[in-house]
Parts: sequence; C-alpha cells; structure tokens
Amino acid sequence: MNNNQEQLIEKRVTYSLELKGKFILIENVPARVNEETGEQFFAPSTVMLLQQIILDGQEPKRIIQTPVYSYAA
Repeated sequence: MNNNQEQLIEKRVTYSLELKGKFILIENVPARVNEETGEQFFAPSTVMLLQQIILDGQEPKRIIQTPVYSYAA
C-alpha cells in the first residue's frame, strides 16, 4: 500500500458550526473520513442539504445545553 494514499471511510458524523453566536449540530451526516487525520469530506449534495437545513430555520429535533470555558494562557 502506498503511504501517501489517503484512507477514506464512509461514516455518519455530527456536523457543527457557529452561526450568529449560536452553535448548531446536525447529527448523522454522511461523510468520507480520513482514518489517520479525522478530516471530514462531504459530497456537494450533502453540503447543499446542510445549508438548506440551517438557512430554512427548521425546527430542531432537540435542544441541548453546552458548558463554555475560556482558555487562559
């Protein structure tokens, strides 16, 4: 096997982003994931659906609370 070849596996992941001061999580998103680095790759159709879910303001499946900490150097 060529060591320079990326090993991507199909997985379901949780996509997260911050928008207007709020964190948004979308669960069970299909992605190709690099086994070594954990980097996630999404098909263009998946990205379009993610944008639609976020921008359409759909009702979330559930709401969670998340603790926030500040990094003190």
